[in-house]
Amino acid sequence: MDLWVAIAEFWWVAPAVIGTGAVGWFGVRRQRAAHARRLAYDAARHELRDARTTAAGARAEVRVARADLARVQAERAAGRASSSDVTRARNELIRAQRDARALAAGVRAQRARVAAARAVLPGAASDPARLPLAQLMTAHDTVTRRWLDYETDPAKLIAFPVMSDVRAPLTAVYLAERATAQRLRPRSAQTPMSPGEFAAYRDAVRRLEASFDAAEKEAWRHARASGAVPPAEDEPSAPRWTQVAQRVTETVIASSADVIARVGDAARSAARSDAPGDAPVDPTPPRTTPSSPPAPPAPDAPPPPVWPVPSRSSRRPPRP
Repeated sequence: MDLWVAIAEFWWVAPAVIGTGAVGWFGVRRQRAAHARRLAYDAARHELRDARTTAAGARAEVRVARADLARVQAERAAGRASSSDVTRARNELIRAQRDARALAAGVRAQRARVAAARAVLPGAASDPARLPLAQLMTAHDTVTRRWLDYETDPAKLIAFPVMSDVRAPLTAVYLAERATAQRLRPRSAQTPMSPGEFAAYRDAVRRLEASFDAAEKEAWRHARASGAVPPAEDEPSAPRWTQVAQRVTETVIASSADVIARVGDAARSAARSDAPGDAPVDPTPPRTTPSSPPAPPAPDAPPPPVWPVPSRSSRRPPRP
């Protein structure tokens, strides 16, 4: 009886808990969606804060270098420092001022990046494929797909061996950047990331694209130098690449046929020279005039019989 009384008195607790949980779940989901849309903007603001902190440190270093120069100049006037010490302190001040100006310019550039990221901020009803992380992962997949074309296409493997050679410097740089980008890549486009993690992954993808472009240009330069690709051939394009692959295949087939023909001629010459009882055969074919071409042998004519069987001695075989 007491249980039913408690239920009758506190029946409103269950709907309140359910409602609170639903509101909290929708709030968290909406917050995650907003964070995913603002990820590039938040990353730009994060980098702006870092740039401002670094620039403030550079300005403090300029003040320290200026005070150090004043101290050395005072000691030089008192005879406790040399002119080389003054020159060294002045050069240090010039270097600090140069670094401070460069970092201040970096802060201004980062402010422009923040404004650009705010301008292209996607709306709440945007396609998930247009979110910053999804677009970044698509760019990463595009570079990987371009590299796999050189790894899985036999014609490209023959024409561009540099793209698969880890000893090539630019290819080694690309593979190192590829490993870094793969390590920083999230599991999916819905994976929560902090602005710092997104900025690190974005910079890794940018370096990956730049290193792949450099390695690809070097591979095409080697291919043109070796003759696998004509000098006037443009850099990778889908319709013209089929022509390049066809030319490479035809060249390989022609070279293979030439090698097989030379090996066959050498084998036939060796067989004729090793035949017993025959005189050495001159490999040079007889000269014939165009007016009297030699008659071709009959295709079905049997070879002449060899009798008696050649012997090592000059003794004639007994008659039967």
